[in-house]
Amino acid sequence: MTAKIIDGKVFASDVRVKVAEHVERLKNTHGITPGLAVVLVGEDPASEVYVAAKHKQTVEVGMASFEHKMPADVSEEDLFALIDDLNLDPSVHGILCQFPVPDHLNERRVVARIDPAKDVDGLSVVNAGLLASGEKGLVSCTPLGCLMLLRDQIGNMSGMNAVVIGRSNLFGKPMAQLLLGENCTVTIAHSRTKDLADVCKKADILVAAVGRAEMVQGGWVKPGATVIDVGITRIPHPEKLGKSKLLGDVDFAGASENAGAITPVPGGVGPMTIACLLANTVTACCRSHGLEEPNGLTV
Repeated sequence: MTAKIIDGKVFASDVRVKVAEHVERLKNTHGITPGLAVVLVGEDPASEVYVAAKHKQTVEVGMASFEHKMPADVSEEDLFALIDDLNLDPSVHGILCQFPVPDHLNERRVVARIDPAKDVDGLSVVNAGLLASGEKGLVSCTPLGCLMLLRDQIGNMSGMNAVVIGRSNLFGKPMAQLLLGENCTVTIAHSRTKDLADVCKKADILVAAVGRAEMVQGGWVKPGATVIDVGITRIPHPEKLGKSKLLGDVDFAGASENAGAITPVPGGVGPMTIACLLANTVTACCRSHGLEEPNGLTV
């Protein structure tokens, strides 16, 4: 069996098109432009790249992009003052503070300061609670992207066995909640799970998010299963001196022999994260104005 490759780049492009179409309708029909504010503290090179990509894609879909750069030594008081202003700004519908932040700042406190209705990263305790209770909130972008890919690939997931490897608040737990919402039978596995390989072999849907390169071997994959690889590890390239290579949590070559469909690394889950950030911003905008939410872009 040769697995179908789930192309996250193509799907993310389609999501951005749908977002742009909905943004255009909001502008033409209601005179509303969704706005995303991104706060960057310090000068972390990787964070600057991510923020630039978010700004570019935000503008491309027709939304307003507000960038706020603060020095690495900014006080919590000053950062919170900015967030408070953004919470009250009617032109801002989504707020994201790029992590990591400098050590003197507490990420949980930063997230808690953001209005949950504008928490387009879906990280707040309020949004996590809404998801867990089956109510409408804003869902963390990467799990939401994975759900979109699974819906597109599988369709009806009711009754399927799903295994999520990883129990983080950022991904594992919300991913499990989303799969429960699709009526899957869900197992959350982790580093202390006994007989992990055997647990994985029972999965119709296998989602790996542990941050260990190629931990999931091909023999762990049930024939015909759909595999979503969230992990990404950078290693020195074995053939190109000075270059690096990206690996997922799944042995792609081995898993492809058993899986029915699989996401590659790179080019699978990664492109979906910013696309879903844009989708969440439009959703937050629509909810704030009591308008119809974009079809297929939310839970």
